[in-house]
Amino acid sequence: MKVLVIGSGGREHALCWKIAQNPKVTQIVCAPGNAGILQHADCVEIDADDIDALKSYVAAEDIDLTIVGPEAPLVAGIVDEFQKDNLRIFGPVKYAAQLEGSKAFAKQFMAKYSIPTARFNVFEKYQEALDGLKEYSFPVVIKASGLAAGKGVIICQSKKEADSALKGMMVNNRFKDAGTTAVVEEYLDGEEVSVLALTDGNYYFCLSPSQDHKRRDEGDKGPNTGGMGAYAPAPLVDPDLQVRIEDEILLPTLDGLREEGHPFVGCLYLGLMITSDGPKVLEYNVRFGDPEAQVVLPLLKTDFVDIANAILDGTFKEMKTELHDGSAACVVMASGGYPRRYEREKPITGLKETPDGVTVFHAGTKWHHGDIASNGGRVLGVTGVADNLKSALDLAYQGVDKIHFDGSFFRKDIGKRALKG
Repeated sequence: MKVLVIGSGGREHALCWKIAQNPKVTQIVCAPGNAGILQHADCVEIDADDIDALKSYVAAEDIDLTIVGPEAPLVAGIVDEFQKDNLRIFGPVKYAAQLEGSKAFAKQFMAKYSIPTARFNVFEKYQEALDGLKEYSFPVVIKASGLAAGKGVIICQSKKEADSALKGMMVNNRFKDAGTTAVVEEYLDGEEVSVLALTDGNYYFCLSPSQDHKRRDEGDKGPNTGGMGAYAPAPLVDPDLQVRIEDEILLPTLDGLREEGHPFVGCLYLGLMITSDGPKVLEYNVRFGDPEAQVVLPLLKTDFVDIANAILDGTFKEMKTELHDGSAACVVMASGGYPRRYEREKPITGLKETPDGVTVFHAGTKWHHGDIASNGGRVLGVTGVADNLKSALDLAYQGVDKIHFDGSFFRKDIGKRALKG
């Protein structure tokens, strides 16, 4: 069996690592991949959003299964295009991918199907959005409706900050086309958690609930990033809360998309705020999270390729799916200056010196003059797996201590909230 993974980050490395554990898989290819992914896969120089080139490659190389990592090709309709030529691909169709591709669509979908979320308004003109702030108290949340690489959500403490955020999005094109439509919504107080479900649109299996750390600096301060670390399972999600999340959010979402005529197939990511009134949706993603994939995939006991095939074959209902006991924790090592301007091509040392129980997932790396070097803002996801969260975190940080590249930084407080709880 030959499998193609689309993408080049830590999530895709985690997927390739997991897929490589299936004995029926004879070849893994990643497009375009990175230096770490080469441990498990052949890498081909095809961009993740070059749908025509990817289709041609899959057909020419007799690829049996394609797994889409990032959101952009899903939102662009790669699944629909592959399906036209009867090519097997794991992910949602373009219509369902709007849950991530358009925050305006997602909020209106939630309102239609009575899925709990923050009160909101959608605006297409800057002045109307500015006037609409009168309906909200501060802090308020301003979101670019389109894809903004995890950086299009701004929490504003005052009208001045909100005005600046709206002007940056809607007038100054800070997020290009992603910000031409803005969502203004009430600020929800509580604790965030991510619940990812593998689904065929009817039946689903929830992975270990996880918690990301989006802010760059310790204490959840500083600018938003793509994610500075994660851990799973999040103890906040006890069995009763898990039932509420599935009954009040996951099932109505799947039911709604079926009613719309576009069942969701793939990995549905629920980004939730656990408020005093219960769970509410902050955002949907239509693929594995990053760095959440680096902690939930190591805890998935059932083979991922077998799950993907069962979902595509219509046999998922009969499949027995299981999780490992224990915990996983991922600490992201980033380039100095991230999420703003940063330098690349810094040689990385110590990758082979990490302790047992640690897996280093590469997010932004490449081969440079015979060495593995940095090639992105988030460079590595150092993941520890152990019997409990404290031990998993200890392992991850032991791994971080062995690895060095010029200008690197990381948060030292990943998982602390869970340990205190």
